[in-house]
Amino acid sequence: MLYHTVLPGETLVQISRDYRLPLAFIVGANPTINPDIIYVGQRIEIPRLPDPNSIPFKIDISVNNRTLKLYRNNALQKTFPIAVGRMLYETPIGNFVVVNRAPNPGGPFGSMWLSLSKEHYGIHGTNDPSSIGKAVSRGCIRMHNHDVEELARTIPNGTAVSIHQ
Repeated sequence: MLYHTVLPGETLVQISRDYRLPLAFIVGANPTINPDIIYVGQRIEIPRLPDPNSIPFKIDISVNNRTLKLYRNNALQKTFPIAVGRMLYETPIGNFVVVNRAPNPGGPFGSMWLSLSKEHYGIHGTNDPSSIGKAVSRGCIRMHNHDVEELARTIPNGTAVSIHQ
């Protein structure tokens, strides 16, 4: 089971949006919580996603280095070049998980979209390969289409993603 620890300012409605799950699913998985009163540090079960610790893969993203590193059993497997958020649209810093995926989302999202557990953010391909290595996105992580397709074939939903400077 995946558990989310409530952060300052979060609501259950926002948590349900972040994990792309109906609020009713989260309330159903947590019958003892009051949906109107959650507190910082509270653990909320997120249904339908495995515990990231049960997955051998982890992703480490360095915004400053503009790299995405894929680890399997704590051993570096591959480093990919990425594009990150531009000024006023910084890439969010923190720990997330991959919650779902959409092949061929179209437009600027390239050939694959991997949703992160933060609403409106993901790891995706691009229709502008020249943007890779730059700070140009609206906060998402952009990859070459062949790279994000390889990543999507390799990792399952629930994979931990750490984003730092």
